[in-house]
Amino acid sequence: MKIQREFSQNARAYDEVNVIQKKVAKRLLEKITDAPERMLDIGCGNGTIFKHIDWELEHFVGMDFAEGMLALHPKSPHVTLFQKDFNAPDAFVDVAKFRFDRIVSASALQWAKDLDATLAAIAALNTPVSLAIFTSNTFKTLYETAGLSPILRHSDEVTALLEKHFDGGLEILHYTLTFDSVREMFRYMKKSGVGAGRNVLSYKEMKRIMRHYPHDYLEYEIVLLHQQ
Repeated sequence: MKIQREFSQNARAYDEVNVIQKKVAKRLLEKITDAPERMLDIGCGNGTIFKHIDWELEHFVGMDFAEGMLALHPKSPHVTLFQKDFNAPDAFVDVAKFRFDRIVSASALQWAKDLDATLAAIAALNTPVSLAIFTSNTFKTLYETAGLSPILRHSDEVTALLEKHFDGGLEILHYTLTFDSVREMFRYMKKSGVGAGRNVLSYKEMKRIMRHYPHDYLEYEIVLLHQQ
């Protein structure tokens, strides 16, 4: 799978460029005040969530589809990692064997092919969740400048699906990330995995955007749901 290869190939660079993803992970963890001892991280990547946990864990389970990312995730006797694509029908079979105090996912579920089905599978684990999902207002100006439709879901759709499957408080996060040039912006996007495998812009379109993009920043919008 091309998306999987791109995340793996850019795994080492990812930790240097995932500025917004780190902000999202920190905000998500700020919501968690009960210090859960057994956690599942869906789309754990190279361990952004795990690295920012400041309480004692009994067992941490991470799942991600990119082998290169998992290779960089911190290892220890109380960490279990699964190379699993949450889009696969059997994605949660292995993790369902464990008992968790909380399920988290930051900056991953926006890539769900069927978000409704994926959220239903997570809800079936019957565990409190803290989830952060990027929306179509991420890179809004970029797509408007390119004359393309967003590749992510609108916040209204994400919110409705979260409310369908979970009770909990919702929050909309907005961030911007500034660059010295549009060229630097595109380099960042490639390394960060944000556009992973989509190839929605041709070389000609990229050149045009470099001339006409009106800002020195990218926009991000994230829906965050946290259950007590």
